[in-house]
Amino acid sequence: MTRPAITQPQLAPVTSVDDHLPAVTDLALTASAIRARLAAAAAWTPEFAGDGGLFANREPAGAAVLIPLVQREAGLNLLLTRRTDHLRDHAGQISFPGGRVEPEDDGPVATALRETEEEIGLSRQHIEVIGQLPVYSTVTAFQVTPVVGLVEPGFTLKLDDFEVAEAFEVPLAFLMNPAHHRHHRFEFAGTERRFLSMPWQGVEREYFIWGATAAMLRNFYRLLSDA
Repeated sequence: MTRPAITQPQLAPVTSVDDHLPAVTDLALTASAIRARLAAAAAWTPEFAGDGGLFANREPAGAAVLIPLVQREAGLNLLLTRRTDHLRDHAGQISFPGGRVEPEDDGPVATALRETEEEIGLSRQHIEVIGQLPVYSTVTAFQVTPVVGLVEPGFTLKLDDFEVAEAFEVPLAFLMNPAHHRHHRFEFAGTERRFLSMPWQGVEREYFIWGATAAMLRNFYRLLSDA
């Protein structure tokens, strides 16, 4: 069964905000604390396993994304991308760098690092991979492995302007505070869709972080908040 595409997610009604949940503490948002938490985490069930629906004409495919945590003096920032508007899938959306697993890739880490280099020019020499989150199943039939990496400053980005319109950073503390997590619901032709968003107001524009990106970040929040 095909689900209706969401072309203007920011217009979908907000049904609730999770400001009753605690933010991840500053102590749990350091590089060393996140590294230790990922190393100690046993198998766990994420809050969001995926959208639960597939396009009828697509076979499931493997993919991986990098959750790049840039180590700034003021704290960790998450590096995200805004996809170009002409792409067939997820045009204009806020995403992690990443993509489909290719036959030559030796696992999801290799995919995430290769795609990050290709999409935004961030060399793997600046990245320390510290763990993975559970696989997330997207509505477009991708089985996505989120790979968490610490990024040393001093890098220079070179964007693939066919796929990436811009790259930007968001303080991780903002995203790990559920007061900024909004739940949305809408109906189309008798079919219901629900999704999570974490809108971030940048210097010049608002970045509407939603869908799979927001869901994987919420899973990251659950892991860190349970530490």
